[in-house]
Amino acid sequence: MSTTLQLYNLPLIKTSKAMKKENIRIVFMGTPEFAVESLKALVENGYNVVAVVTQPDKPVGRHQETLQPSPVKQYALAHNLPVLQPVKMKDADFIDELRSYKADLQVVVAFRMLPEIVWGMPRLGTFNVHAALLPQYRGAAPINWAVINGETETGVTTFFLDKDIDTGRIILQKPFAIPDTADVEYVYNGLMHLGAKIAMDTIELIASKLPEDNLDNVDFPAVLDSISAPQVSDKLELNHAPKIFKETCEINWNQSAKKVYNFVRGLSPYPGTWSTLCAIEDKGVKPLVMKVYKTAKSDRSSAGAPGSLVVEKTRLYVNTADGLLELLDIQLTGKKRMDVRSFLNGFKEIEKYRFQTE
Repeated sequence: MSTTLQLYNLPLIKTSKAMKKENIRIVFMGTPEFAVESLKALVENGYNVVAVVTQPDKPVGRHQETLQPSPVKQYALAHNLPVLQPVKMKDADFIDELRSYKADLQVVVAFRMLPEIVWGMPRLGTFNVHAALLPQYRGAAPINWAVINGETETGVTTFFLDKDIDTGRIILQKPFAIPDTADVEYVYNGLMHLGAKIAMDTIELIASKLPEDNLDNVDFPAVLDSISAPQVSDKLELNHAPKIFKETCEINWNQSAKKVYNFVRGLSPYPGTWSTLCAIEDKGVKPLVMKVYKTAKSDRSSAGAPGSLVVEKTRLYVNTADGLLELLDIQLTGKKRMDVRSFLNGFKEIEKYRFQTE
């Protein structure tokens, strides 16, 4: 069971006459499903969410004619919360409207980078829920990269926003174990729920440092500094979490079996890793693109060049730099996702192919 990491001995003791959580006016900012869980937790547990900021509706469909609201917007509208959808975060009308809600605090989960005029607006600041144990895995895709790198533990962090990306003062952290068999979906779901918990704990911590009624004489910067501490990274080898692109997801079979195994689960089920199947002899045969969703490690050494295949009845292996990796769930372009047994039943000429490695 995960526990809150109180870094730098930050106390979580609530004073007898602390401000009640429902008296803190909160603006919530987020877009995807990951953020919905935190918003839902705040709403269902009596926090005073006065408005929600999310991305503009996205055009979807073949002709981009239908506008799709974000998951956060859908939840907000269903619970009668005002929704703001700025195209530009510095737009004067948006800034005026945001200011009109008189937020004491802004909570950000899986949203875009904010300008100082936005994050500096509330007197209690703006904190972000980041899906990693900062200062590790700063960036847009921390969950993917933690799994890709074979981490056995990650977690969530709340920190106050500042001028740089994911560098602000840390408030709380909660760890989360990553089993060796877990894919990114498992970690995503776990951190989504843990993120909701740490968001509430962070608000409770802030409330515990405020007087019950009159805030006129409160030194807000001093209060916020008392519950947070700067990130210390000068003695650490930092891993980063840049945005994932299609080309990021191509499998490099020249790596070890363990690295390929972690790479596949770190991008499964979405966006999914891929590799190009090429005919070994007939160069006129059109290459095929295969997505790989699940693999299994074996204790067998490589029996050929990286990318070459080994077919054994209903099982399919790929040679890597140091061993055989078994493919379990795959999908050819234009076909449905399937297990390898079903794939081999319908694709009899697989032995005439190999994965491209250059």
